[in-house]
Amino acid sequence: MELRTLEYFVAVAEEGSFTKAAARCHVVQPAISQQIQGLEKELGEPLFERLPRQVVLTSGGAALLPHARSCLAAAAAAALEFADRSGLLSGSLALGTVGGLEGTYIPRLLGEYHRRYPGVSVSLTGASSPSLLTKVRDGGIDAAVVASPPEGLPASVGSRVLLEDRIVAVLPAGSRAANRPLRLHEAARSPVISYGPDSGVHAFIRDAFAAKALRLDIAYATNDVALQVALVAEGVGIALTSHASPVLAADPRFVVVPLEPAIRLRKVFVWRLGPQLGAPLRTILDLWTELSDGPTLAGATT
Repeated sequence: MELRTLEYFVAVAEEGSFTKAAARCHVVQPAISQQIQGLEKELGEPLFERLPRQVVLTSGGAALLPHARSCLAAAAAAALEFADRSGLLSGSLALGTVGGLEGTYIPRLLGEYHRRYPGVSVSLTGASSPSLLTKVRDGGIDAAVVASPPEGLPASVGSRVLLEDRIVAVLPAGSRAANRPLRLHEAARSPVISYGPDSGVHAFIRDAFAAKALRLDIAYATNDVALQVALVAEGVGIALTSHASPVLAADPRFVVVPLEPAIRLRKVFVWRLGPQLGAPLRTILDLWTELSDGPTLAGATT
């Protein structure tokens, strides 16, 4: 069982097509098919069910997939380890981010990482916290900044706290004193502008309303904080949004007030735990420690 064959197998599994897998691996389709047939013969059972328009994993293929990914990851980590030892770090780093991070030290972290390790190809994916957390857990991306879910993080990921955040209410200017908290039952009586159900922040607001036996009806659901407050300025309703967003800087069009009771959450940097971290991920964690004076590390294997 060769690494190249496992690479072809994973490509077919992820693409659902021999043709797409061949294009991804920069080989002709017969080469992919021949390698997969040889692997099936070696293992003694079919790995794919060939359908008219796609191929899908059999039970045997599904059993092999995590092992194949682990083997490929271990081989890549070994190669990067020795590249790192020679001072020529290369490879790739796939990161996910939620919105509202421009006011944190994430841009500085990525800027410094780019300057120190120009040989590493860094890609960013923007999405909601639940989606990104799933991608990290399943190995789709290396790490991500997410809102830590109310039920806690899965045991399979490590984490570092980026910031402590809270939800605040944004109201039209002149409608309320900035030092006068807004109670949740008051918020429930107004058209609410806030995050959609696909957002990790939504769960915190939903649970806080439920704890007070209040129904959360979001009239205007958007994860774009700038749009949320723009709608407030137009008199559409009140926004329940992240206090950490730089969009909430002093603006004469609206007033920002605390909620009562407070709704608190954390933004965290998460990555998938394993026997050994790849060199690009390990170096960004080391740089995080250097730039942030060593924040608390949860569940690390480094």
